[in-house]
Amino acid sequence: MIHLKTLDKKGLEEFVSSGDFEKHDFLPITKHRAISQIKNPKANDDQTLLFLAFDDEKLAGYLGCFPDNFKIDGKIFNYAWLSTLYVSNEFRGKRIAQTLLNKAFEDYNENIAITEFTKEAENLYNKTGVFEYIQPKIGKRYYFRTDFKTLIPSKKTSTKNFKPIFSVLDQIINSFISVKNSFIKKPDFKFEIIDTIDSESANFISKFHSNRNAGEINWLIENPWVLESKKENKNYLFSSFAEEFKYFWIKIYNKNNNLITCSLLLLRDGHLKVSYLFSNEDLDKFVNFLNYFIVKNKVKMLTSYQTKLNQKINSTKKFPKIYQKNFERRYLFHKELIHHLPPNFNPDYQDGDGDCVMT
Repeated sequence: MIHLKTLDKKGLEEFVSSGDFEKHDFLPITKHRAISQIKNPKANDDQTLLFLAFDDEKLAGYLGCFPDNFKIDGKIFNYAWLSTLYVSNEFRGKRIAQTLLNKAFEDYNENIAITEFTKEAENLYNKTGVFEYIQPKIGKRYYFRTDFKTLIPSKKTSTKNFKPIFSVLDQIINSFISVKNSFIKKPDFKFEIIDTIDSESANFISKFHSNRNAGEINWLIENPWVLESKKENKNYLFSSFAEEFKYFWIKIYNKNNNLITCSLLLLRDGHLKVSYLFSNEDLDKFVNFLNYFIVKNKVKMLTSYQTKLNQKINSTKKFPKIYQKNFERRYLFHKELIHHLPPNFNPDYQDGDGDCVMT
């Protein structure tokens, strides 16, 4: 007999502090992710953060929600991102996923959004018939170093035995790239790289429209869902560890020592993302800084949905990319969420909005 259990902030805190979350065949959440969710400044005390499905006393599946809100005409409109959904193979065919989804719809008054979904998950969401696509974000992915030893075997498993050859090829090509990039020097203008948003930055970004303020961005920096470690967590099917996972808050000044650009960068295992970008001047200096940052940190690739930034990069001949391709980030909104929002409402998402910045 399938039954559900819902956990709000207090319930989730008790669940992880007691160790009960580790007593099952698989983890429904990690401890550090739970702590982060509990501290989410956009989450209300009574909102459900984790839905658990049990078959008698055995955990069969779970669904995680990430509360968020819009400010519309000075009022707060609450909704949530569906961030995790998993059903054990042992219990497939019992409509557990649909049961979990229905409960999430009920608890959040159908105000549910989803992005960064797998193809399999997308098919499931579309089968429910309750979601619609909203305007996607069109982006670019820029490549700076070759990684044949990872990319080729991941697409053609039959080539796994050739990894040593691909690795040697990577070393040869990337050594030439390193020589070429050695001519990229540290920018001659003032910039700062700090761990969290300071008061000067907070005052600067407060002048821009944003779905997250300085305090909320600092919360996610200080409470990551992914920890740096070489170990793997095989009992948890979503992101929890990476060899490299760092946030960088960037400040760039003009010649008059005025702050003109702030940005949150996320670097995960050589993959760089521009999660947030605030600028009141041309982005030439920021692109120049990125050149330096990419070379210094041996970045393999950059993904950006920042339209103006991508336009500036593509007009800059000195950007150290060796290849680029288009990317699209799609969003699914529950039909009732669209109905609850003002007509033609534009969420105006930055790259880090939703739970994207957490992984």
